[in-house]
Amino acid sequence: MTTPALLPLSGRRIPPLNLGPPSFPHHRATLRLSEKFILLLILSAFITLCFGAFFFLPDSSKHKRFDLGLEDVLIPHVDASKGAKNPGVFLIHGPDEHRHREEEERLRNKIRADHEKALEEAKEKLKKSREEIRAEIQTEKNKVVQEMKTKEKKPLPPVPIPNLIGIDGGDPEDNDIRKKREKIKEMMKHAWDNYRIYGWGHNELRPIARKGHSTNIFGSSQMGATIVDALDTLYIMGLHDEFRDGQKWIEHNLDFSVNSEVSVFEVNIRFIGGLLAAYYLSGEEIFKIKAVQLAEKLLPAFNTPTGIPWAMVNLKSGVGRNWGWASAGSSILAEFGTLHMEFVHLSYLTGDPVYYRKVMHIRKLLQKMDRPNGLYPNYLNPRTGRWGQYHTSVGGLGDSFYEYLLKAWLMSDKTDHEARKMYDDAIEAIEKHLIKKSRGGLTFIGEWKNGHLEKKMGHLACFAGGMFALGADGSRMDKAGHYLELGAEIARTCHESYDRTALKLGPESFKFDGAVEAVAVRQAEKYYILRPEVIETYWYLWRFTHDPRYRQWGWEAALAIEKYCRVSGGFSGVKDVYSSTPTHDDVQQSFFLAETLKYLYLLFSSDDLLPLDHWVFNTEAHPLPVLHLANTTLSGNPAVR
Repeated sequence: MTTPALLPLSGRRIPPLNLGPPSFPHHRATLRLSEKFILLLILSAFITLCFGAFFFLPDSSKHKRFDLGLEDVLIPHVDASKGAKNPGVFLIHGPDEHRHREEEERLRNKIRADHEKALEEAKEKLKKSREEIRAEIQTEKNKVVQEMKTKEKKPLPPVPIPNLIGIDGGDPEDNDIRKKREKIKEMMKHAWDNYRIYGWGHNELRPIARKGHSTNIFGSSQMGATIVDALDTLYIMGLHDEFRDGQKWIEHNLDFSVNSEVSVFEVNIRFIGGLLAAYYLSGEEIFKIKAVQLAEKLLPAFNTPTGIPWAMVNLKSGVGRNWGWASAGSSILAEFGTLHMEFVHLSYLTGDPVYYRKVMHIRKLLQKMDRPNGLYPNYLNPRTGRWGQYHTSVGGLGDSFYEYLLKAWLMSDKTDHEARKMYDDAIEAIEKHLIKKSRGGLTFIGEWKNGHLEKKMGHLACFAGGMFALGADGSRMDKAGHYLELGAEIARTCHESYDRTALKLGPESFKFDGAVEAVAVRQAEKYYILRPEVIETYWYLWRFTHDPRYRQWGWEAALAIEKYCRVSGGFSGVKDVYSSTPTHDDVQQSFFLAETLKYLYLLFSSDDLLPLDHWVFNTEAHPLPVLHLANTTLSGNPAVR
């Protein structure tokens, strides 16, 4: 999002990562059972002693992370006894000090008693035969396994599902448009069927080599990213046999208890977003269960001094870290700022406010910070809470943060006024400092770097045309017409970036320097990796204006993809859109099925398919319903009707 296949959605370039489980000497397997058990007893006693020592350590309250008063912004009607911070913690003042010393003494006595009991139990264990000890160990293992299975199968609370409108259909009346829509559906079948044959269970597909493919954003495990990402596209296209194949794989093979380090952002928007959308569209509980299981694995990423999550987290250990290339160990704005939609739905579906709290904490922290020229820098250090390098972009590293401010408002049935204000403030600063017009009359969005504007626009920033159109209604000072026109101007600029290439496909980024306009200059920026952002903007502009040019431009892009990206084993990106004989990169990105083909299909569908007053699309094009009446409550509340 240097190689084009790395971090494709957000423009980040990440070095390859090869982490695997540590290897242990083979001779360790020969330890006798009794030796193992003695070691276990020693470890148990040590842990008991450490547990006791914990109560006598100095007060660490000075070192706890920021408290931004989240109780003031939590969803109403939450049981305070379940959601309160630091339950059971008490303060020591005056007369209570004596009671505290008594409590300390009681704890000391209890720890001594527990320690003596553990030693007595150890003596009794050592008197038993090897067979008896082995049987007891096996019994305990079975008990733990059973408890884990019970926890995984624990039913989630019943949730009143929002009124879901327009989850199928959308047949256009015009016969020519209907044929074009059928062609997009056939392209989806070609992409899916070849993945099914050559890459099943892998994250993505190499359509020329005809084998599985993965990048470090998904870690070292086969998590079936393409399956999860494509599910809702299959459903709305009516490809229900293919949808059921994906559902079966997810039910039996999708496992998150793996020793694998993944991108929190990418896994959230592709996996959690994809699973939630599949659940809402189909009603199949397995998707909701899997989404919640995965979300629990991501929560340790938020264990930082500020609550700003790490970029990556190990799904098994919970250890997090940031990308090595990021400014001064910072987290990325587009990553920690693109969680709100999915996490609010998780709280709604589970009745657990923890997910809502995480994203609201991020919002409150950002509101307290100074912003140079009203702009949000792309880098924020999760340890210090300070901005990193002053670099602002509506393309890679920043893009979807602004998108989610707007969509948080839309998803709340336009009641989250705080999110709307943050969006309006940000867009005004962007328009003032980043949006310019070229000599040739093309409107573009540049990037702010250390006090000056770089006249370069990325393919990723082309989504903003659709965002401006989507946010036009409800904008300040009756500027709806202005923002709709601004969206149209961005759409035209991005179309020009396609039209000025040999393949009629847009480059990764393009410049506006002197005589060069909407054209890539550097070889490393001339590739196209099946990205959706330009087609996404065409679709939004079509929905709001019904100007036929957007369907025409979308069809031009579809024909170019079919001609230059289609291969016998699927679809591949190309390395140079200015070469009439392009070289393929041999990667069928999961977002091609999740976004590019979905937006094309919707572009040639009628407006009653996933209408925008009932659905909000996450940044991976996964539709989530507007929470009309339930937007201020959690599931299970009698207030939800």
